[in-house]
Amino acid sequence: MLALVLGAVSRWAIPAMICLFLLLGWLRRVPVYEAFIQGGAEGFMTAIRIIPYLVAMFVAIKVFRVSGAMELLAHACAPVLKLFGVPAEVLPLAIMRPLSGSSALGLATELIKTYGPDSFVGRLASVMQGSTDTTFFVLTVYFGSVGVRRFRHAVILGLLADLSGLCASVWICNHLFR
Repeated sequence: MLALVLGAVSRWAIPAMICLFLLLGWLRRVPVYEAFIQGGAEGFMTAIRIIPYLVAMFVAIKVFRVSGAMELLAHACAPVLKLFGVPAEVLPLAIMRPLSGSSALGLATELIKTYGPDSFVGRLASVMQGSTDTTFFVLTVYFGSVGVRRFRHAVILGLLADLSGLCASVWICNHLFR
């Protein structure tokens, strides 16, 4: 019964929200269609403004991976992280996650296919995906779209948040799944 209710709610949640926004706009006498078109045009212009930042970030990520620097860094960190219960197999994911969500998802998918979804590596990869963020992508897109040029403190805090999420992932998985 609960599954039926949740299924109906999830199926109708977005259409209900759209109808609610349209109704509220109509009640407040907002030209909803014109406001929607104006917002779409602004979004398109924002997308055009951030394209150079995205291209630069994707090129840097590709160079980092293709040059072998990621594997070199992973192998250098492996002995220390192994002391904390981090398998060497997830190090590329831990390195890539702050850089690119799609690359990290590809690495996590590869780990799950190789080791299985119920393996420690598969579970750790899944928890890491949910506990960390793509810090550099977020900074590139959001800060680039509004023209912020000095974001040194945001980078530091974002990477500290990612490190905290990584540590929490390892701790949780070591205590729940080992």
